[in-house]
Amino acid sequence: MAIPDYQSIMLPLLKLSADGEIHQFCQTVETLAKDFQLTDEERKELLPSGKQPTFHNRVGWARTYMAKAGLLDSPKRGTFKITDRGRKVIAQDLKEIDKQFLEQYPEFNQFQQIKRDKVKTTISSDNLAIKETPEEVLESAYQNLRGNLVQELLINIKNCSPEFFERLVVDLLLRMGYGGSRKEAGEAVGSSSDGGIDGIIKEDKLGLDII
Repeated sequence: MAIPDYQSIMLPLLKLSADGEIHQFCQTVETLAKDFQLTDEERKELLPSGKQPTFHNRVGWARTYMAKAGLLDSPKRGTFKITDRGRKVIAQDLKEIDKQFLEQYPEFNQFQQIKRDKVKTTISSDNLAIKETPEEVLESAYQNLRGNLVQELLINIKNCSPEFFERLVVDLLLRMGYGGSRKEAGEAVGSSSDGGIDGIIKEDKLGLDII
């Protein structure tokens, strides 16, 4: 199955804590991954930044949202347990818990308002996809901005002269560590008769001549 969104994780996470015990977050992620029958590939899937597994991130936000609503508590870092309010929610025998359900609690609404104030200047409401965690929204916005920048750069480069493109290629190779500096090691020597790139990188970091 596909990786569940963080709202779909809320009720299973709360039910898992219904025993009243203190639970370790990392162990809970593994337990829920098994419950959702995630494959190894789905467990290893990372956020666009590559810094954290997507499922781990979504479990974390499910826990955070329910903690802000007073359904869970964190006795110490990396742990959580159910609260009396959380037990009352379990007793309702709900089919699901989502953000709309949590909005009945003033503490959660206060948390939401603070979070909105932090992101409203950088992310439009159209980008606040209901199934995405805040990190996913921010990273999606970053990837969109980065993609637009790449396209703009490509268009500008294509509109420049062949001589500019040759100098750009030589500069790129120098930035990658070949040759040391343009003054001492790299130069563009003009257009070739075959339409290719004529440039010289005289020496790389290993002392090899590249022409």
